[in-house]
Amino acid sequence: MKKLGNYVTGRWITGDGDGQTLYNAVNGETIGYASTRGLDFKAILEYGRKTGNPALRKLTFHQRGLMLRALALHLRNHLSTFYSISYKTGATKADSWVDIEGGIGNLFSYASLRRKFPNETYCIDGEAIPLGKGGTFMGQHILVPKEGVAVHINAFNFPVWGMLEKIAVNLLAGVPAIVKPATITSYLTEAVVQEIIASGILPEGSLQLLCGSAGDLLDHVTAQDIITFTGSASTGLQLKSNARILAENVPFTMEADSLNCIVLGEDVTPSMPEWDIFIKEVRKEMTTKAGQKCTAIRRIFVPQNKMEDVWLALGKALSQTTIGNPENEKVRMGSLAGQSQREEVKAQVQKLLASSQIVYGSLDSVQVVDADAQKGAFMSPLLLKNENPFDNEAVHNVEAFGPVSTIMPYNTIDESIALAKKGKGSLVCSIVTASNAIAKEFVLGSATHHGRILVLNNECAKESTGHGSPLPMLVHGGPGRAGGGEEMGGIRGVHHYMQRIALQGSPTAITAITNVYQPGAQTREEEKHPFRKYFEELQIGDTVITHKRTVTEADIVNFANVSWDHFYAHTDHTSLQGTIFEKPVAHGYFILSAAAGLFVDAKKGPVMLNYGLEECRFMKPVYAGATIGVQLTCKEKIEQEKKDDNDIAKGIVKWLVQVTDETGEPVAVATILTMVAKKIQ
Repeated sequence: MKKLGNYVTGRWITGDGDGQTLYNAVNGETIGYASTRGLDFKAILEYGRKTGNPALRKLTFHQRGLMLRALALHLRNHLSTFYSISYKTGATKADSWVDIEGGIGNLFSYASLRRKFPNETYCIDGEAIPLGKGGTFMGQHILVPKEGVAVHINAFNFPVWGMLEKIAVNLLAGVPAIVKPATITSYLTEAVVQEIIASGILPEGSLQLLCGSAGDLLDHVTAQDIITFTGSASTGLQLKSNARILAENVPFTMEADSLNCIVLGEDVTPSMPEWDIFIKEVRKEMTTKAGQKCTAIRRIFVPQNKMEDVWLALGKALSQTTIGNPENEKVRMGSLAGQSQREEVKAQVQKLLASSQIVYGSLDSVQVVDADAQKGAFMSPLLLKNENPFDNEAVHNVEAFGPVSTIMPYNTIDESIALAKKGKGSLVCSIVTASNAIAKEFVLGSATHHGRILVLNNECAKESTGHGSPLPMLVHGGPGRAGGGEEMGGIRGVHHYMQRIALQGSPTAITAITNVYQPGAQTREEEKHPFRKYFEELQIGDTVITHKRTVTEADIVNFANVSWDHFYAHTDHTSLQGTIFEKPVAHGYFILSAAAGLFVDAKKGPVMLNYGLEECRFMKPVYAGATIGVQLTCKEKIEQEKKDDNDIAKGIVKWLVQVTDETGEPVAVATILTMVAKKIQ
């Protein structure tokens, strides 16, 4: 019988003893054993810090992102293997798709996110802050990767997605990971990690795996480490209270199971498409992964006068769900993760039944296809009804982590908001309504108690990813009972694994550190125009100071005729009373165009095209007779990847454009972007 391996300190090791027995959730057969007994957890952490961390920190964001992309492409070549193992966890093909390909999709998403970061090992955070009147002292926040390890303690329900959605973020940030999946389904996580390690794509020490107990791992963490936990609130609190974590102030992000809810708007009637959308969404969330989702709908709130219609419609929809062997193509709901999980769900349902009643399903029996209901961890979907949600607290506090949900009534939108909040914090809440006014009132009234809110209607239903789908670029987490943490969230998530530093110094010093030009920093003006330089030759601070140009009344009139911009302030002498203008003012875009005419080098060269415009401000009116000049400075360089072998090697250069008048005062400032060819193709 197979004993799962732990990938630690650069090699696969099996723990001592028999360890925990792992079972096939569909037929109850033994799959293997998992143990971490005998492992040196302190050494495992040190290996990640001393081997994996320096290797990742040396890579730029772009290199780390390409690494994630290569890993995603590699894992896609082994989908059939992963699916065959996933079925043993009780997951259907659709469930497995979310877990496996959804996880791989996270790698792709964070690989693409590299373009939002500089081609550096660190990044700037926010805008520069002037700190002195003379312009010689300033502040700037930057972010650098922490020097520790991300320790991920994951739940049993998504053994692949749970790992990949987290490591995608920390690896892009430049921090290695130790993954400790829930033991009951760790055999699937191990199979994926085997392929990751075999690929050789990640630097050694970037990823370690523990299949079994976490032992005394948390007793050896330091302030540079980051811990994430997904699971029950009680276990999370126990871990978070570890003396070492408290003493070292180790960042701890918890994503706990919560009493998520869905609300049917008062406006929705059975004849509306939103009615069917609501029924379909609840059914899906009750049966996907057999209800074993941290985002699953546990509480259903509907208008009092629609209670019976809704539960009857839900019962009819649930009755059409075929339960059984996940490998049977007719099956739409598989088993729970194991017999112990089924017993836990039943025990929680008994607590709910003290104040609620079952209106669909059976606690003791279930019809299954191509399987044995007793040998496998199968369970009927259970729809409960509670008529007095304001008087009964159990329905807002007790979670049965399976295909179980409770329907409850409300009378006003204020009541629906109050009921949604009684969950004391959730990962996600949904409202199904065709009324934007109802949606706005509900969202603003309940947003404090949820990490994510889905507003679902006929307009977005077709493309909606659904109530239970956390997305890579959006935060996943919630306040209160849900743990108070955040995962993913695009750039926000990456920042969790980095240290924010407030830099103070001269503009020249900050420019040198950040590789982004800061106004007031030293510049270099050479005889060779910056537009004559290839991407590699350009340096931050390369500058050209142009000759002058006097703006005439003819310029203003001609630009109005060419652009068709006849706004009164530019063309009507009689309409300026009560405005800030003394006489017709030059168009802002004329000033910008005139500036380009001054700084552009006309000859063919490395500059290929104008790529865009950012942060444009017009700071002072320019009238006919004013004389303007421009200082153009190389502000930032952004690498671009070649799409294929025939593509031109190039990068994007950001230029600071500063336009001044004859008094030396600024009249306009902007950042323009050009695409610049590389000398070496």
